[in-house]
Amino acid sequence: MSFFRLLILLVATLVLNAAAAAEASAEQDDYQVWLEDFRRDALQAGISPETLQQALAEMQQPLPRVVERDRSQPETTQTVAAYVEARLDGTRIAEGQRMLRRYPTWLGRVENRYAVQRRFIVALWGLESHYGEYTGSFPILRSLATLAWDGRRGAYFRQELLAALKILDAGHVHPENMKGSWAGAMGQCQFMPSSFLAYGVDADGGGRIDLWATVPDVLASTANYLARHGWQDDQTWGRPVRLPEDFDIGLAGLDTRQPLARWQQLGVRRSNGRALPRRNLEASLLVPDGVGGPAYLVYDNFRVLLKWNRSIAFAVAVGTLADRLQEE
Repeated sequence: MSFFRLLILLVATLVLNAAAAAEASAEQDDYQVWLEDFRRDALQAGISPETLQQALAEMQQPLPRVVERDRSQPETTQTVAAYVEARLDGTRIAEGQRMLRRYPTWLGRVENRYAVQRRFIVALWGLESHYGEYTGSFPILRSLATLAWDGRRGAYFRQELLAALKILDAGHVHPENMKGSWAGAMGQCQFMPSSFLAYGVDADGGGRIDLWATVPDVLASTANYLARHGWQDDQTWGRPVRLPEDFDIGLAGLDTRQPLARWQQLGVRRSNGRALPRRNLEASLLVPDGVGGPAYLVYDNFRVLLKWNRSIAFAVAVGTLADRLQEE
């Protein structure tokens, strides 16, 4: 390579580096302006100056990898059947059984108080964090500040950041221990800060709500969320079913509700071919992967699971895991 070509490449590299540095500097300046504006809002919202000062020290720079995650979330092409199969491995089922045996007293207390079957509490725990094993390592304050500043869903994340500061102000956790997912979900049940404030429970009477390390708080908070959203403990979530040939697939969807007796008349059967339960319940038929894929009749509790997570695949996985835990 000639001297002149090397010189041109060197100049081009210097120009690009200078441009990138200028852009980074401009973004940092913009972030600092945003941070000062947020500081005023936080004080007006009643966050103590001491808490805010400590929190701001954690938030001085945005997290580029959080922005990258938010902007490049892959569109899912995985079927519901594949999603469920991938998450209901033998390890998750066996560990769920172990948790049922390990915490019978606390699960009994929580089940009785909130009227939520323990198998669903454990199933949610297992799917959200593999029973507390994976809770996330992103700094929540910095992640939420980055997402609020970046602006794609700025208003939502700004409110979640304020909620996170209220959690700190109440002394539930120290800033350096407030870690979770890149999008702000925290603890073993992966609550967003607003859900923490609304549904978190200090079950063991320790004086603070600890969703990171105190299992009774995790179990009670999970059950409280479900109960407050209308969970009914005399029902299950739904069930896989078998459809007759030439079934009118136009009847599928959450907007259509019919009594179980009507689905029976239409030829819908349990997955083993037996008749549907003889109960006065309304159900919706879901065929999430289309004709030929698995079919489910789902009840009101399924809709509660959708309030936890709006993903049909997630809700089916929770229900299926709960059933597997019951079978063992």
